[in-house]
Amino acid sequence: MRISFLVLGAFLAVGLVAAAQSRPAAPDFNAARDEVAQMLSSLVKIDTSNPPGSETKAAMLIKQILDKEGIPSELFEAKPGRANLVARLKGTGAKRPVLLMGHTDVVGVERDKWTFDPFGGTIKDGFVYGRGASDDKGMTTACLEVFLMLHRLKVPLTRDVIFLAEADEEAGGANGITFMVQNHWEKIDAEFALNEGGSIHEKDGKVQYVGVATTEKVPRGMTVRAKGTSGHGSMPRLDNAVTHLAAAVAKIGNWQPPMRMNETTRAFFERLAKVSPPDEAKLFAALEDPKATAAAQETLRSTNITYNSMLRTSIVPTMIKGGFRSNVIPADAEATLDVRALPDEDIPKLIDTLTKLVNDPAVTIERTSGAAAGRPAPPPSGLQTDMFRALESAQSKVFPGVVTVPMMLTGATDSAQLRVKGVQAYGLGSVASDRERAAVHGNDERLSVDGLGKFVQLIYAAVVDVAGGR
Repeated sequence: MRISFLVLGAFLAVGLVAAAQSRPAAPDFNAARDEVAQMLSSLVKIDTSNPPGSETKAAMLIKQILDKEGIPSELFEAKPGRANLVARLKGTGAKRPVLLMGHTDVVGVERDKWTFDPFGGTIKDGFVYGRGASDDKGMTTACLEVFLMLHRLKVPLTRDVIFLAEADEEAGGANGITFMVQNHWEKIDAEFALNEGGSIHEKDGKVQYVGVATTEKVPRGMTVRAKGTSGHGSMPRLDNAVTHLAAAVAKIGNWQPPMRMNETTRAFFERLAKVSPPDEAKLFAALEDPKATAAAQETLRSTNITYNSMLRTSIVPTMIKGGFRSNVIPADAEATLDVRALPDEDIPKLIDTLTKLVNDPAVTIERTSGAAAGRPAPPPSGLQTDMFRALESAQSKVFPGVVTVPMMLTGATDSAQLRVKGVQAYGLGSVASDRERAAVHGNDERLSVDGLGKFVQLIYAAVVDVAGGR
């Protein structure tokens, strides 16, 4: 019997050693935080303002990082200089892949209004400054860091994990995600995707919630045109096109479409109410109270423009043009409306409503064209999928005591093209206060280094949960 126990003990010891050897090493998230901040700084230094984009320069930097790690990658250019990069970590294939993605192009800058060099990649006082720090090179480098960690730690995978750095998101994606979907779908086909669009919402120095975008509004821009008779500026005319346009724009700008909740926004306000101060919780609950909703909506309209926009199609006049000399009455004038529609909005019906609101035969309203205006309006990603549950679980580990909330993104992302293909795409974002959110597409854009480190932890935990071998 003694020999049998000794033999059994030896077998158990060998098994424990083998299990320990097969188990991946624990991640060093402090090192990951420092590395991702440096990668973000380096990527921000590459000017990829779109237009013209020039994303190949950014793709080459990422390729160099992957080459150094021995990870093969491929570049796909819709046009010269507009590269999309794809890399893949192979899993067992037991389940469909996970796609980690971010775009490398950025919007332009007004250099004279920046405190820091917008393409300096400055790291100061715990923040990385520069155009694209938040939108979207922060997401791109966070996904890249997680991708590198999975490779370095030899995490066993039941799914392939794909990394995609795409071009042209800021102009609608014709040279980026649309090109990849139409021409190289087999390279990025996945069950789940993690992309930009959410936010780890920080308030008063504390994380309040982790917002995961499961759906988003779609750009449906419109043009308002007024026609009149040209003439001398010294003789006022009743059919002055500028006057008619101004009156129409004022009516449209002061009106907002009715509130329409969906599964995502209803869950957002219900969950947010549970972690909000009593006055805010009461406000959110009042949104669906027929007797209190009108007042609650007006309060949100004046105090929280983001939440207000989640509840409805939004219409914002952004540009007006007309005339060419100060002493000439122009024959026509036009204004641009930035319309961000709920996915199921009936656009022809909306235009008809606006036409009746303006009530002026001299004014017409029509859809604008362009790549962004053609983004699809797919159904939302689910709240009961393995990935959404993994994100909730990751949140509970990295940010205990807060809550995961599904979000209706008021902007637009490349997730729309993926959802049309059946991918369950979820929008994420790093830790950000109102200050950081306000600087997206604005001046002195920045991202917290510590927040970025926590963001990497969140993505890593969710991906290992969904794709890691048990």
